[in-house]
Amino acid sequence: MKAVLCKALGMPESLVIEELPDLKPGPGQVVIDVHACGVNFPDYLIIQGKYQNKPKLPFSPGGEVAGVINSIGEGVKGLAAGDRVLCFIGTGWGGFADQALVRAEMVTKIPPQMDYVTASAFLLTYGTSYYSLRDRGDLKPGETLLVLGAAGGVGLAAVELGKAMGARVIAAASTDDKLAVCKAHGADEGINYDKEDLKERIKALTGGKGADVIYDPVGGDYSEAALRAINWNGRFLVVGFANGEIPKIPLNLTLLKGCQIVGVFWGASIDRDIGHFQKRNQELLDYYVAGKLKPLVTGKYPLEEVAAALNLLAARKVMGKLVLTTGRS
Repeated sequence: MKAVLCKALGMPESLVIEELPDLKPGPGQVVIDVHACGVNFPDYLIIQGKYQNKPKLPFSPGGEVAGVINSIGEGVKGLAAGDRVLCFIGTGWGGFADQALVRAEMVTKIPPQMDYVTASAFLLTYGTSYYSLRDRGDLKPGETLLVLGAAGGVGLAAVELGKAMGARVIAAASTDDKLAVCKAHGADEGINYDKEDLKERIKALTGGKGADVIYDPVGGDYSEAALRAINWNGRFLVVGFANGEIPKIPLNLTLLKGCQIVGVFWGASIDRDIGHFQKRNQELLDYYVAGKLKPLVTGKYPLEEVAAALNLLAARKVMGKLVLTTGRS
């Protein structure tokens, strides 16, 4: 098998590709012949030692894959060699390769109408956003959802899911081109926070009430500005810090706004309730089959170009998702 390896913590250019022995499943595991691998911001952080999870060196980054089951281990039920599947790899690494060894309970069969590239770009972004909006944010039909970083992978997923869940969606992004993509994926309104005052525009678009739910995968200065324009009893969802800066929020705002600041760590929630994870995955695939979710993949790269893909992502130049392909399809 061929794999991208991180042998020393560093920037994407330090990654190497090597041939390794083919994988064999243990009890409760499956080996997937990978066709495509989703590229996500945690992949960029983990190779530098900046993510919550810190694997031992060497390791292959990559947290989500799609492909065909090659073999199954003892005790695996409901799956068989030849099944077309997608998988979120619970550890958060091991995916940038043409084979992946995963826990069977993390594997989901994909519908016939979903191709491998789409499947590899689906679960982490939509899973994170669905868990955020439904389980942590309790987003209700008719409420107003503000999405920061709305043209990125998780942001665009949140825009689509917000609409599918019956909310009015305001997308906030750094360029007009990004906002156009957001509106094409269901956003009702857009805010260019490089040109407009974020707090004042949120208030203007909500008749002074503010947003009921704020989805923030960005961090930095935009977090406090958005929180200052949250509605009474609003929920501010802390999803990530793509900006690179963890904001220091004045806690008196929670008192003045009667609001909640809610942490979102989808990956850590999975082992606490694997049945819930599997249920939500099926609900997301049902949304996809119904045509309510349309994952946007704006770039496909072979494994050998992993550094280029990660650098684009880190520069925040990507709308939707990037995917690595193994040449299997």
